[in-house]
Amino acid sequence: MAKTAPEQKAVTPPAAATTTTAASPFEFQVYGPRNLSPPTWRDLLRSSWKNANYRRMVIACFIQGVYLLELDRQEKRDERTGLAPQWWRAFKYRLAQALVDERDGSIYGAVLEWDRLAALSDYIPFRPTGAPAAVVALRGTLLTTPTFRRDVYDDLRFLAWDSLKGSVRFAGALGALRAAADRFGAGSVCVGGHSLGAGFALQVGKALAKQGVFVECHVFNPPSVSLAMSLKGFAETAGELWGRVRSWLPYGGSTASAAGGGDGEEAKASLARAGMGKWLPHLYINTNDYICCYYNDAAGGTATVAAGDGSPNGKTAARGSGGAGSGGVARMLVASKGPTKFLDAHGLHQWWADDVELQVALNHSKLIDRQLRSLYAAPPPAAS
Repeated sequence: MAKTAPEQKAVTPPAAATTTTAASPFEFQVYGPRNLSPPTWRDLLRSSWKNANYRRMVIACFIQGVYLLELDRQEKRDERTGLAPQWWRAFKYRLAQALVDERDGSIYGAVLEWDRLAALSDYIPFRPTGAPAAVVALRGTLLTTPTFRRDVYDDLRFLAWDSLKGSVRFAGALGALRAAADRFGAGSVCVGGHSLGAGFALQVGKALAKQGVFVECHVFNPPSVSLAMSLKGFAETAGELWGRVRSWLPYGGSTASAAGGGDGEEAKASLARAGMGKWLPHLYINTNDYICCYYNDAAGGTATVAAGDGSPNGKTAARGSGGAGSGGVARMLVASKGPTKFLDAHGLHQWWADDVELQVALNHSKLIDRQLRSLYAAPPPAAS
């Protein structure tokens, strides 16, 4: 939820950038991905969007564009001189709606839609296979005066309650995502966020999944630290210990033993029964980032494998113990080779870097189980 190093630099630009002729260090051609080509007519034959690496990198670029959209507003840059449009125009998308916090006027998200006219100019008559019709991108915390208060207020909301539902931004993001799903169909819509924005993306995606609307979800460095979750974990641990104690007491019987544990296994088993596995959020974690690292806490022996991640030449090799668990509730990718210092490990730029190496975490982590448990709670027993 803390601001990434690149955006911190953007707050105080170097002296050379004060002239009108000097290029900003956050120009897409300067700061963006090096080996990520824009779509061409060839994508009609073999779409780049089918590659999971490509999807991850492009969505990360869209979120970076939202950071810059707010900074453009603060610096009074228009659409012609702004930095933000470069980060989605390169991929033939356009800004359909800016999500504005009505309390301070800050931009915290954007709805980006496939730009058919721009695509036609490059002889792309229709949207390539796999490319979303709309993407809802949500930024994280910006440590600048105009938006600092509201950003940190939502940070503290999550820290205290482990929920963002009471926020104005939650309602705005959920409304925009639902509208996009209604217009284009849930299968053609994607939501993504970084840091605090990842928390919003995960929770609005979950809210729609509860209604049976399953949109693609990509969250980068989602917040994993909260007092509410820590207390809940303590209560669950205490409950498990008390269940074991009861099973040792006289007249405990099978009822007490059954109450002592097995909730997690029952929840995982009921996932398949309820059919809720249709929603599979993608979580991108760097374990050197203490804000999101707790997502990697294993539950029942989490394993990791090297991520070919959708590349045609990618290979998957086992790197841990434990089964692959077909009843997963999230796809978590952990950076095995990436930034190690905290500010860089929490940064968004690592997720479009060419040298990042990812591992897919299999089975369940404790935090994912707790946050998504309501999606696959055991159904009530049928009446005899």
